[in-house]
Amino acid sequence: MTQIKAPAERAASLTATSAVSTINDVARLAGVSIKTVSRVMNNEPNVREETRAKVKEAAGLLHYRPNLLARSLAGSRSFLLCLLYHNPVPTYINNMHQGVINRCRQSGYHLLAEPQDLQGGDLERSIAGLLATVRLDGVILTPPLCDMAVVMQTVEAAGVPYVRVSPFLYPGRTATVRMDETRAAREATQYLLNKGHRDIGFIMGHPEHGGTHLRYQGYVSAMRDAGIEPRAEWIKQGYFNFESGVEAGKAYFAAEKRPTAIFSSNDDMAFGLMSVAQQLGIRIPDDISIIGFDDTPGCTLIWPHLTTIRQPILDMAYAAADILLSRTSGEEDGPAMNDIVRELPFTLIERDSVRAL
Repeated sequence: MTQIKAPAERAASLTATSAVSTINDVARLAGVSIKTVSRVMNNEPNVREETRAKVKEAAGLLHYRPNLLARSLAGSRSFLLCLLYHNPVPTYINNMHQGVINRCRQSGYHLLAEPQDLQGGDLERSIAGLLATVRLDGVILTPPLCDMAVVMQTVEAAGVPYVRVSPFLYPGRTATVRMDETRAAREATQYLLNKGHRDIGFIMGHPEHGGTHLRYQGYVSAMRDAGIEPRAEWIKQGYFNFESGVEAGKAYFAAEKRPTAIFSSNDDMAFGLMSVAQQLGIRIPDDISIIGFDDTPGCTLIWPHLTTIRQPILDMAYAAADILLSRTSGEEDGPAMNDIVRELPFTLIERDSVRAL
């Protein structure tokens, strides 16, 4: 009498003769075709849930991992997305990486992350060389690359679909993921106004980043709607890094008259500002109120905890990858790529760095 082996026993017998499990092993153990295993591994639609569960169980028992090169050679996809970036804020880039990876894992994709040097003078050649060397299914552009015509032209010339995160220029050129940075800055400024502040300073971000201008517009709009013309001497140029926040702080606190509140257009500059205040014995929020933008982890590691705007960077990165992967796998039959705009919500996070007058 033939004894039927349990799945675990069958898996053990298969792996005993094979150092690395193959798609054929998974198909035999699950009792399905190789094509069905491939469709399940690629998260393709139109597979019965019972069959999908059976294939995933077999793959788990066999510790099977799809061969990326084999998958690429067998079809029209490379199973690679690329993130191109130049940004001085490590937490922003870390969140972008993680958000894209979270979506890639759901479809068996991998991420290639490529920092770009804007000062090197060969940006076009660098990106063109990458696109000619590595076969990609999509590219994600972050600020300020997403607003640079030479970057977009290079990607378009290579015929690779791309999504821009938080662009400022060229609306409608391709798919976009964003949040309303102008409205967020307006609400942050209005929050200070509602607390009784009228003398409100502003630290601008890097001039090459579109978000800098959008956030400044929101600040100015809220101030003028309140009948207040922003004072030029209270608007400082920053670069989205701690050091420029320190420089802004030194300028604010050396002046004969200083604002009662300062809106820093990112958290890292707010941290630099706060460090100068504390060195000089200026109390936060008793002597000066400070609000930031982004809600990076440092906001709750310093004291007082920083009131800020939470930008959903992780979710924006996930959404950018989702647009590309939905199109690549044929899951989405919606509008053309240049008509896709996904706007995600922001949140004002109240903590301890602002007080009412």
